[in-house]
Amino acid sequence: MVLHYFKIATRFLLKNKQYTFINVAGLTVGMAAFLLIFFWIQDEYRYDDFHKNRNRVYELWNRGHFADKLSCWNVTPRVAATALRSDCPEVEKVCRVNWTQTSRLGAGTAKTDATGNVVDPEFLEVFTFPLRSGDLHTALREPGNIVITEKLAKRLFGTADAMGKTIRYNNEKDFIVTGIAADPPSNTRFNFEFLLPWSFMEPPGQAENNWGNNSTKNYVLVTAGASLDALQARVKGLRKKYEKDYDGDEMFLYPMERWRLYSTFENGVESGGRIETVSIFSIIAAIILLIACINFMNLGTARSEKRAREVGVRKTAGASRYALIFQFLAESVALSLISFVLALGIVQLSLPFFNELTAKQLAVDYASPYFWAGSLGFVLFAGVLAGWFPAFYLSSFKPVKVLKGLKRGGRSAITPRRVLVVLQFTFAVTLIICTLIIRQQIDYVQDRDAGYRRENLVYHYLSPDLERNYEKLKAELKAGNLVESISLSSSPLTQGWSNSTGFEWTGKDPNDKALIDRMVTDDQLVKTGGLKLVAGRDFDLQQFPTDSSGAIINETAMRHMGFKDPIGQIIKDGDMQFHVIGVVQDFILNSPYQQVIPIVIEGNSMHWISIINMRLHDATAAADIKKIETLYKTYNPEFVFDPVYVEDEYATKFAAEERMRTLALLFAVLTVLISCIGLYGLALYTAENRVKEIGIRKVLGASVASVVSLLSVSFLKLVAIALLIATPLAWYFMHNWLADYPYHVSISVWVFLLSGVLVIGIAMLTISVQAIRAAISNPVKSIRTE
Repeated sequence: MVLHYFKIATRFLLKNKQYTFINVAGLTVGMAAFLLIFFWIQDEYRYDDFHKNRNRVYELWNRGHFADKLSCWNVTPRVAATALRSDCPEVEKVCRVNWTQTSRLGAGTAKTDATGNVVDPEFLEVFTFPLRSGDLHTALREPGNIVITEKLAKRLFGTADAMGKTIRYNNEKDFIVTGIAADPPSNTRFNFEFLLPWSFMEPPGQAENNWGNNSTKNYVLVTAGASLDALQARVKGLRKKYEKDYDGDEMFLYPMERWRLYSTFENGVESGGRIETVSIFSIIAAIILLIACINFMNLGTARSEKRAREVGVRKTAGASRYALIFQFLAESVALSLISFVLALGIVQLSLPFFNELTAKQLAVDYASPYFWAGSLGFVLFAGVLAGWFPAFYLSSFKPVKVLKGLKRGGRSAITPRRVLVVLQFTFAVTLIICTLIIRQQIDYVQDRDAGYRRENLVYHYLSPDLERNYEKLKAELKAGNLVESISLSSSPLTQGWSNSTGFEWTGKDPNDKALIDRMVTDDQLVKTGGLKLVAGRDFDLQQFPTDSSGAIINETAMRHMGFKDPIGQIIKDGDMQFHVIGVVQDFILNSPYQQVIPIVIEGNSMHWISIINMRLHDATAAADIKKIETLYKTYNPEFVFDPVYVEDEYATKFAAEERMRTLALLFAVLTVLISCIGLYGLALYTAENRVKEIGIRKVLGASVASVVSLLSVSFLKLVAIALLIATPLAWYFMHNWLADYPYHVSISVWVFLLSGVLVIGIAMLTISVQAIRAAISNPVKSIRTE
């Protein structure tokens, strides 16, 4: 019986090659898009899920008030780790992880740049990064230890065993390899190549005890079975315990399971995060698959009259309705299987491009039995979803009526197809409108004044050799007129690396808990960065040596501190005291989508310097950078000259939104493509079904234009209805999305008009191909066709 069904299905599909191709093409594109999005979503949910103690790991966060809102951030004081160890019995392990940095590592003649972190020894016990060699409990206990990954070991030592070997760090200090870790997977926030012990940065007895300096990330492994509520209560009052008069921000623990997808807070309450993007693309994936299945339903029911007599004969011969349903569903599942195989081929070919687009390393795990089990379920689901309506519809025909030549059609038979076509194009138009608005938002924020001149501003990380030779390098750069200006700083102008709620000034409200960004510089930072002075002057250590204890604040800080005449005002940062020498226009230090917060740029009293900033000459920047590279090799011979262009780095601030826009555009195009495939199939069916009518009209003098209009208008009406439905839907979604950004574009009417013109034009082109072909056909042949 199954073989008999297979023969019938094969004959029908081969006899109707064009419809088979249209069905397979639509399902293939839909499945390929669905699979790509599914792999992306799967990777997001699997982020850092390989850690054995994942459900017991927490990150320390701050919560404090700024601008009448409660803000949360995950950069906390270094000293908090010590307090967590001593004061919280529910805590099993604590580790700090300093910022990822690129360093020069050498072993003999082999030298390479590698990224790594300075961490507490417990890092390898809190997180699961297996050691291929070494003891995870002791590998980072001594100041001279270093743990490296397998890839780094191979770069430095080739096939030789790296354990116990010496590595030169930044041409300054030697470390002994005490552990070789498995290469971290791509879906983790800790993408290191080497680990150094915390004691390297803070030797015993020299630990920083400033609770007001939020400068690192603290992680906690909670004891199994411990009361989280009790622990949170201890953590909340931890800072106040050590600073009796302090009444500022509080701390809390945030679970690892929510870091990746949920760590966005609004007024102190978790309010989403990447999960919103994941949810959006989950919906898009479902929509694309649904649209592909709708094509199948539409064409299946449209072709019902071609199979009506088959159904009538088979029912007369004794076939039950359930047997017919099974046959039609089997045909649908067979087409689904063919489409899935083709879709896998498309996915495999497009993964390199898709990985580059999404900044991921996705791959199809063909060796996994779960993949094949899931694939089988997916094929069955898609096949049944696409074929259930045609199966039930075809099997419901009455044999007496269809054998007499009576048609099932009419108005009621067309209505489901109209609804489905409207549904398809509603989804397509909504995606197109959303894509255009996302593009507008990115352009709007990119056009926002950054507050400094990004063009031809570069920076380079300060190595020990550069620090020792800085004055010589600076003198040669100026003597050779290779830079307009040069300056040191604790962080780039595009990143905030340190902040505090502990600043003090005359007249400060005791209840003021505002977070203030901190930066340190030596000299001429305003000139080098192209910052815009509002009052006062730049740092100038030659004329004013006391500028080492000076400070420049931004306009937001001036307003927040209530300074009507800011020059000369005193600002305290812990034990240090700074006098204000200038005020600069607000500049974007962190996210261009968010409000600028107060910024204090301090003189280099504390020697927190990590960056060399250089302003190149606009006219000769390309030539000068090559000469600068030669000088760097003289004074920094062990390191690669790898300057960061601030303009390029600033552009990366829009990377997430750009990826979202590109993905939305890609899937909008695919949605329109699939919808048009279905529309073409329906137009083809309509033209075939009305072939005699068209022939008679042409004999009676109808023009080609009138025939094209006859076949096109009904479909274009459906697209127009989809536009009317999609417009308010898209406005609602985008209005809510934009509300998350303090700086956002207003939704313009032209976006909806452009989307409407675009979709109607594409639909018209799709329909016209078949309509014109029918209109110019020979009417004699059309009338004689049986």
